[in-house]
Amino acid sequence: MNSKHQFLFIFLWLIAIAIPAQDSLFLITEKKDFYAGDTISLSFKNKSNTSSYQLFCTNSYGSTLITPDKNEDILIFNIPQFISNKTGILHWKLIGNNQNISGKLSITSYRKPTSLETYIGPPTIEAGGIDYAMIIVIPTDSLDNPIPENSKVDVKRQFLQSENKQTILTKDLIGYLNIFSPTPSGRMLISTESYELNSKEYTLDILPAIGKNFKVFHERDHKYADGNQITTLYTSIIRDKNNNVVSDGTFVDFFITNQDGNILNTSGTTIRGIATASIIHPDCEATWNIKAFIDGIANSDVLQISYAKVIHKIPVKFSEDNRIITVGPLISFMEQMIPDGLQIELSMYKEGKFLNKIVEQSKDGFTTFKINPNIYKSGNYEIQITSACNTKIYKSIKLW
Repeated sequence: MNSKHQFLFIFLWLIAIAIPAQDSLFLITEKKDFYAGDTISLSFKNKSNTSSYQLFCTNSYGSTLITPDKNEDILIFNIPQFISNKTGILHWKLIGNNQNISGKLSITSYRKPTSLETYIGPPTIEAGGIDYAMIIVIPTDSLDNPIPENSKVDVKRQFLQSENKQTILTKDLIGYLNIFSPTPSGRMLISTESYELNSKEYTLDILPAIGKNFKVFHERDHKYADGNQITTLYTSIIRDKNNNVVSDGTFVDFFITNQDGNILNTSGTTIRGIATASIIHPDCEATWNIKAFIDGIANSDVLQISYAKVIHKIPVKFSEDNRIITVGPLISFMEQMIPDGLQIELSMYKEGKFLNKIVEQSKDGFTTFKINPNIYKSGNYEIQITSACNTKIYKSIKLW
């Protein structure tokens, strides 16, 4: 063989080495994009019937091995329904040969939702345009797959006398919208729609902001300190910075300071912005300074109320042995008997030392004290009788 023929032989041999032999197994399915719920299968041409093959499939829901169906020299791998029903990327790889045969399929959903998963929260926000709630909508198909990206969702709102609709597009499988509070308080109704599918109705309560400072007033039947009647304290209508009436149930404390610096307390909750509370009249002449608070939020001005003395003298009558003491009649401001329940105190002293205090309440304008001889032996005692801040002192009363 001459050198020319040798060179041609070597050249053809190198070409033969460089060009691989035709694969004995190759994919003949060309379609790579499917819809969820479609019947999906991959077919391979198998020139050699000697090998055993399996198809490894994996997606975000799991992995599986599939055994083929054979049709002469065609291998058909049918993708299970639990995989073909779910959207996403399906990766596959053929197992059983030395060739690297793999690929991926795209499974998407139809842009036709059959349900709208809608979430909204928080359920209450503060009026004024700063606070907001978020609504999240997940349109899904009949197989519970989110519909494709950039699908249209309409968010519809009704508040007071206004209605509006805002269109958003789904992103990362969901649609969402921040709903900022309006200035007035009230209840907002919200619903969503996607491709003629409507959600149920949702509610969002727009609550008033925290209250501003307010005024406090009083109401009473008379001005006398009889320890019996009721003084009603009430606030002006408490409003927030947007002029909304504060929510019903707002707790208001009324603190009362008397002329001695002692503090009384009563409380109430708002109804339609007004809080009311009641307190019984004092049984002594008094001047009260009243200030109301919404704890840590707002307070009222100071209201001053005066109560006039109702009893100017205390009639006292002793029995023969001074052990039965009758107090009364106790006369009120119209010369009538004082109402039942006025507290009367009797204090016992001996040789300047306090012994005991006996407390009774009036009935029909009178009260009777009985000095027990088993406790208080015969002898001289000092007796003080006090009622309605009037005190009578008997320096030396001999008990028999």
